[in-house]
Amino acid sequence: MRSTLYLKFVIVYILFGFLCIFSVATLTFNLTSAPLVEETAFSLYQEVNLIASNYLPPYFAEELEKRDVYLQLSGMELQLEASIWFVDKDGKMISSAVSDDYPNAPFYIQDFDPVEISGRQYQIGRYHEYFDEDVITVMAPVVYGYTPRGYLIIHKYLDDLQDAQHILLRAASITVFLIYILSFVILLAFHYFVYRPLHNITEAAAQYASGNLEYEIPVYTEDEMGYLSASLNYMSSHLRDVKDYQKKFVANVSHDFRSPLTSIKGYVEAIADGTIPPESYEKYLKIILFETERLTDLTQDLLTLNEFDSENLILNKEIFDIHEMIKHVAASFEGTCKQKKISIDVLFASKHLNVNADKRKIQQALYNLLDNAIKFSDPDSVITVETTERGDKVYTSVKDEGIGIPRNSLNRIWERFYKSDLSRGKDKKGTGLGLAIVKEAIQAHGENVNVVSTEGVGTEFIFSLPKG
Repeated sequence: MRSTLYLKFVIVYILFGFLCIFSVATLTFNLTSAPLVEETAFSLYQEVNLIASNYLPPYFAEELEKRDVYLQLSGMELQLEASIWFVDKDGKMISSAVSDDYPNAPFYIQDFDPVEISGRQYQIGRYHEYFDEDVITVMAPVVYGYTPRGYLIIHKYLDDLQDAQHILLRAASITVFLIYILSFVILLAFHYFVYRPLHNITEAAAQYASGNLEYEIPVYTEDEMGYLSASLNYMSSHLRDVKDYQKKFVANVSHDFRSPLTSIKGYVEAIADGTIPPESYEKYLKIILFETERLTDLTQDLLTLNEFDSENLILNKEIFDIHEMIKHVAASFEGTCKQKKISIDVLFASKHLNVNADKRKIQQALYNLLDNAIKFSDPDSVITVETTERGDKVYTSVKDEGIGIPRNSLNRIWERFYKSDLSRGKDKKGTGLGLAIVKEAIQAHGENVNVVSTEGVGTEFIFSLPKG
């Protein structure tokens, strides 16, 4: 872009200047020639008719002397810088006034024909070859006694109009030159408002492509370029977060897989080489089974989260009774609850309450919340599951009397693989993905899940679903 776009714009700017000069030089004469001829001829026509109608008729009544006629014609000649002839009806010269550049008037006009200009205001030519170059000729009859007694004729060189054309050309050239200079502002505006931001954006794209996500585009304006730059900065920041998350995610997955695999490998090798005596096989096989279940749970949770991450996630929504689901999920924890002497109470405002959601995903979210509550509840405590209706929403609450969540960990419990310091001792088998799955499942329905917790008192999770 550095060597092409900007150079192209400069070349176009220079070509624009040459085209303007060429257009003015070639078109000014062509465009002004005909209008100037028309305007000059019309002005001469008005002048010749005015004098022929108002001043010269008394000459034929012998009320105006030839000397007075000559003075009038001389005044016209000085004003018009033309050749002015006053002839009788036969073409005989009565009087004339001629500028220095014009030939002397003839004594008699050969083949004089007054009707040769009839129907027109003027004619262009050499007028019976009395002139060496083209002239504009206008003629008006001098009427006395209701009949034309003579004619007033004005000749003006066509080349005299070039002076006016040169003046127009000069004015047009100066105007175009000023416009061309002022249009340099457009080039500067392009440089500062388009090229520089675009150059920065291109540089940023190259930096991002090379893996440097720390590069930040300077933003000086709030227009489309500024918005694009800010968007790219936001994108790079988001990509940095994603990259950091991916590193952290891979590290966590590697760690969570490595620990049970190391244990399994160590115990299997110890059994195989006889380090562990046969009478201890049962103990260590149970440990191997426990670690295998951890790997199975971790694999299943990762597959579940991958399903939520897919852009093509399709929810199989249906209407079902949330109360029946809660009862079935709670029943699945009966054995675990008996071991820890924990009871699950359900508080339903009605016997049945329908919701419209993906039954399998909501069942999994509810299972994870109850499993989480049981893990962190003390023996002889109570877990309460309650549903309430508010408008077109159904709210489900899972509340325990466990260890609670520290305040500084509340915003991080939804992160994948995150475990608070208090939970690490109690959640031996957990993968740290349960609450992440809950959040993904609820948000996939366009709903929210919230948590209220007090350390040492208990925790309550509340999520909403649309009423069926």
